[in-house]
Amino acid sequence: MVINGGVSLWWQQLGSPGATRPPLPGSTDADVCIVGGGFTGLWTAYYLQRAQPDLRVVVLESRFVGFGASGRNGGWVTNTVTGGRERYERTHGRAAAIEQQRAMNATVDEIIAVAQREGIDADIHKGGELTVARTAAQLERARAWASSEAAWPATDVRLMEAEETAARVGVAGALGAAWHPHCARIHPAKLVAGLAAAAERLGVVIHEETTVDEILPGQARTARGTVRAEHVIRATEGFTARIRGEHRTWLPMNSSMIATAPIPPEVWDRIGWQGRETLGDLAHVYVYAQRTADDRIAFGGRGVPYRYGSRVDADGRTHDRTIESLTRLLRQFFPPLADVPVSHAWSGVLGVPRDWSSTVSLDRATGLGWAGGYVGTGVATSNLAGRTLADLVLRRDTDLTRLPWVGHRTRRWEVEPLRWLAVQAIYGADRAADRSEGRGRATTSALAKVADLISGH
Repeated sequence: MVINGGVSLWWQQLGSPGATRPPLPGSTDADVCIVGGGFTGLWTAYYLQRAQPDLRVVVLESRFVGFGASGRNGGWVTNTVTGGRERYERTHGRAAAIEQQRAMNATVDEIIAVAQREGIDADIHKGGELTVARTAAQLERARAWASSEAAWPATDVRLMEAEETAARVGVAGALGAAWHPHCARIHPAKLVAGLAAAAERLGVVIHEETTVDEILPGQARTARGTVRAEHVIRATEGFTARIRGEHRTWLPMNSSMIATAPIPPEVWDRIGWQGRETLGDLAHVYVYAQRTADDRIAFGGRGVPYRYGSRVDADGRTHDRTIESLTRLLRQFFPPLADVPVSHAWSGVLGVPRDWSSTVSLDRATGLGWAGGYVGTGVATSNLAGRTLADLVLRRDTDLTRLPWVGHRTRRWEVEPLRWLAVQAIYGADRAADRSEGRGRATTSALAKVADLISGH
């Protein structure tokens, strides 16, 4: 029987704590108020308090820390520049785009270093990221991507042919793969819970079960009271649409995961995956996976990508047809899993800006700051955002505050039903492109290009 929902497998392994910290007891004052107790908010609080211990930093969380994407994701700490370096090359020049990539590479190691320093055991293993090609069109994209990455420093992407790919991990039908070293596997709930505890040891105050309804200059308003602060930071990612005035800022995109029961050693002997790399593919509706510390496979992809009106789920419950499709795909990737049961399924939301590019910003005139729009790369990018927001709040001119994503703005999403129709068209075209390529098309389907045109990606 599949355990469906309950936030995530990750939280259930920790006992799914629910709210363990007191809610806001009434109106109060702070130096910095952070709205959202996920990775972005907690990293920001951690680095602020570490840099200036006398600051009064308050974090307000609607449910409990890590309830959203931070406790539900696939556990990839990867160096992806969300939106692509080329965007920053066009707007800020090649040198700035290279610095953005170097900063993301360093972020992977920074997270590992903080976990070691703070004694956070988050099942971290830096094995790199392996992206497999299972069709001729995917292999063409892998080769083009590896060639493109070779033109940039600090990317370190290496192309693998079918035999070397199979020696790494036994993905059925893999024609080749691309690999780079700048990625680590983690247990997300262990990391977010450990980070919250580390921030509290420094003096950060966290209030759970405290929903912020509206953010204004100098104020975060809740039904339990108002926190007044010189700086108010919005760190709500996929839940941003719930805040008054932010309904069209970022689209809450759904992503779903399943996890197997622990896999017997004799089955692992057939699959391989001894390097415990994170694993993805080059389909347009792509998948992402990890081999967990307790020898499961956690396997994710898009199910129902968007709910009309930017609605989000409560506890991670996933549609049965999504569980079935992900299970079918998992067993296509790994036929030896035919008799290994799927034990858990869950879903979460991630924030998607209209141009699919993340941002970190602080408006000095109002004291309002924000970061997010990670489009699924937030485990690492949120750390870079937190360090950058800390520098911006403390008025430091640093290499981080000069990165090209700082201050990036994008237009808002369309009103309904145009927003819903756009997402249906994007994923409908991507799925049709995957079907076409799966039937033997040797080059990328034009339907995928249509999807990119609609999405603005």
